[in-house]
Amino acid sequence: MLERIHWLGHASFRINGPPHEDGPVVYIDPRHLPADSPRADLILISHDHPDHCSPEDIARIYQEKTLIFGNRRVVDRLTWPVQLLRPWQAGATPCLRVGVRAVPAYTPNHAYHDKSYGGLGFIISLMRYDIYFAGDTELIPEMEKIGCDIALLPVGGRYTMDYEEAAEATRIIRPQIAIPMHYGREVPGSRDYGRLFVQAVNGGVQAIELEIENDRMYISQ
Repeated sequence: MLERIHWLGHASFRINGPPHEDGPVVYIDPRHLPADSPRADLILISHDHPDHCSPEDIARIYQEKTLIFGNRRVVDRLTWPVQLLRPWQAGATPCLRVGVRAVPAYTPNHAYHDKSYGGLGFIISLMRYDIYFAGDTELIPEMEKIGCDIALLPVGGRYTMDYEEAAEATRIIRPQIAIPMHYGREVPGSRDYGRLFVQAVNGGVQAIELEIENDRMYISQ
């Protein structure tokens, strides 16, 4: 499954379904996309902040059959039809071999993403794997209810968890694989946080740091 998960920078991902089954192309918070990016079957937008919700990039990958899911602020911001999701609500994905459920994402210690803002994370079920995209969140009690195989966790520490909190989240969620996101050039001072997250994770969870290079994934040793 890992070879089908592409980190596009910051909190943006593309997940490809199996090509022999005409598998769906799923984007999460698409941003800074190349002009030749594959068209989307499903787009998930966690919230309306500009580093997560980019109408320009959505226009690059949107097609008539594309489904878009988001919270109320995303519904209000975008001109395309958006299916409104609230935490713990499942999205309707007819004819797509993928399941989606929204989960809470918020920062108890920062008003920027407080609970009333309505930010979302997502659990994407594809090819017998459950992938948890945590969104812009700190360590929150609702994580005890999350079950997944792969966790995509923010580690940058600016209005999200830092790498130490994210490592603690892996001990609560206990995925098989944990992948850091939301760090690097767009989060000042966090350049090394992916590597530090990988070093901090233990307890039988495999932590993987991603690099953006020719759309490939590299595993840190």
